[in-house]
Amino acid sequence: MKNKKKIVLISAISLIIIVIALIIIFSGSKKTEFKTIKVQRGTIIQTVTATGNVNPVTTILVGTRVSGTIVDLYADYNSLVKKDQLIAQIDPTPFENDLKQAEADLYNARSNLFKANVTLKDAARTLKRKQELFKRDLISRSELDDAETAYDSARAQYEMAVAQVRKSEAGVKQAKTNLGYTRIVSPVNGVVIAKNVEVGQTVAASFQTPTLFTIAPDLTKMQVDTNVDEADISKIKTGMEATFTVDAYPDRKFTGVVAQIRLSPTVVQNVVTYDVVIAVDNTHLLLKPGMTANVTFVTQEKTNILKIPNTALRFKMPNTSPSKQQGVWIIRDGKPVRVNIKTGITDGEWTELVEGDIKEGQEVIVDIQTNKKNNKSSTGNPPPRF
Repeated sequence: MKNKKKIVLISAISLIIIVIALIIIFSGSKKTEFKTIKVQRGTIIQTVTATGNVNPVTTILVGTRVSGTIVDLYADYNSLVKKDQLIAQIDPTPFENDLKQAEADLYNARSNLFKANVTLKDAARTLKRKQELFKRDLISRSELDDAETAYDSARAQYEMAVAQVRKSEAGVKQAKTNLGYTRIVSPVNGVVIAKNVEVGQTVAASFQTPTLFTIAPDLTKMQVDTNVDEADISKIKTGMEATFTVDAYPDRKFTGVVAQIRLSPTVVQNVVTYDVVIAVDNTHLLLKPGMTANVTFVTQEKTNILKIPNTALRFKMPNTSPSKQQGVWIIRDGKPVRVNIKTGITDGEWTELVEGDIKEGQEVIVDIQTNKKNNKSSTGNPPPRF
């Protein structure tokens, strides 16, 4: 009887030990831990970034209004030119011939005018004589009518000759103008930044004016034309300061001022952007036309404010219902608690805390992780078996 009770007691103790061991093993297999970051006080600078190109403020396209063959060039890339300086010459021979022909036409028209004037004067004298004879009844009415008709005809011929002279004078003037157009001159003082012709090349100005040179009047004043996304354009204001870098000088920051926000949109693959023009001082002449600029606009800057990491705003606690109110999770009394907040500006990494029951230095949850641990006895022996 005593042996039976002893066996039952040992069996019960062994079962209890097994149950406790299993509970320890399975209950200690998972331990939840949270990754947190402290709320800080500091500065947030909100920016908008964009890309663009460096361009001269003004470029003058020098073309030709007449067609012909380029026989001489007096300017090249980077040439400094003055206003009215000859920079190219189109073969003037055909235009000189046209001028000679126009001058010959004018000489002929003036001769015809002189002849018509003589005829008109003769008809006027004849008419006056016939009128006096008619008053004395020395000639018939028909003779007077013939004299009047001859005078009117001579006068009409004279007027036509006058018109022909004026037309010929205009032809001479046009021929001289076209001959002058064969001399391609610079309209302004500046630098040649593009040359599109060579000696011997024929240019045709039949339908549109071909561009021979591109001249920048002043390279000490440049502008950056940037493409700003429609979501950010409301943050850009005229007079706002902007900084940018170019690949040629990656360690140097250039500054400028927003001079213009152009209202004409650019749509590429359903992406709408607007051209924001930044005026830049280039007295050092480091910036070259066409350089790619990476622009940063400082839209807002706040100092000495509470700020929370953006990762905390994106964190979602598993198995919790979503809330329309913006909020973050914090550790309170060892448990995660959600706190409703209101935010302000952001720099992409930190966001301004405007309202919320959170203090400086308090930790907010940014991530959750589960670490598995295997519990074993200190001796390494397996739990007792039944």
